[in-house]
Amino acid sequence: MNKSDSAEYLARKRFFDQLLTVYGRKPVLEALQEKGVKVHRLHLAESNKSAPILDEIISLAEAKGAEVLYHDRKALSRISKNSKQDQGVAVDLVCAGYGEYKDFLANPPRKNFELLALDGITNPQNLGMIIRSACAGEIDGILLPKQGNAKIDPLVIKASAGTLFKARLLRCDNLAEALKDFQNELPDNQCNIYGLSSHADYKIGDSLPQGANIFVLGNETDGVSKEVSQLCDKMLAIPMNNGVESLNVAVTASLLAFRKVMAG
Repeated sequence: MNKSDSAEYLARKRFFDQLLTVYGRKPVLEALQEKGVKVHRLHLAESNKSAPILDEIISLAEAKGAEVLYHDRKALSRISKNSKQDQGVAVDLVCAGYGEYKDFLANPPRKNFELLALDGITNPQNLGMIIRSACAGEIDGILLPKQGNAKIDPLVIKASAGTLFKARLLRCDNLAEALKDFQNELPDNQCNIYGLSSHADYKIGDSLPQGANIFVLGNETDGVSKEVSQLCDKMLAIPMNNGVESLNVAVTASLLAFRKVMAG
């Protein structure tokens, strides 16, 4: 493979890494109705019977310049990865910041970057609002494990107010393994990992050591998992008044995203 072939291969890989596949007739329709959404391909089952919602989906996809492809049911199920719920429809959306965490790790945007890491965020609205806050604030990306968190669907897209397509979402198979890579593989750079807990002695307003920071947001009910908490350098809390025990996880994400701005 010569240099030009290699460059073309890497460019194609980066592009396809940015694709997010949404399936199901209503979810696909709602995703296509979002302003600013870029569409690569619309996938339809050849066996689909004519229906007004399908006509609208095709019209919206074509208006956005998408390629419309028809497949047999087996081929479509390989694309959607959910033959029971795809209803004969799937769409590849282009998310500029969507990719693998190892690509970020190999070339971080700045030395002292800050990430949010999601450890079991199961509510789609929480996930969408976390993405919105991270995108608007001083967060360089979100570590999003493929398992254990809410799936990216129209509820997430709506709650993110469209910022899903601008935010940097770093996919990983297992959060603990990804965090270990950040601890071990960053060249000449310290990576500090902080878990959020209402019972921690340290506060999010405390001065933190130099280096990159990863803030782990845990499950809405159970908090940060035991496996991930063991990797954290410290646990941080948000000071509470009037007997309030904790804040919604999306609100916590917002405070983290804007903590430096609020500190002046």
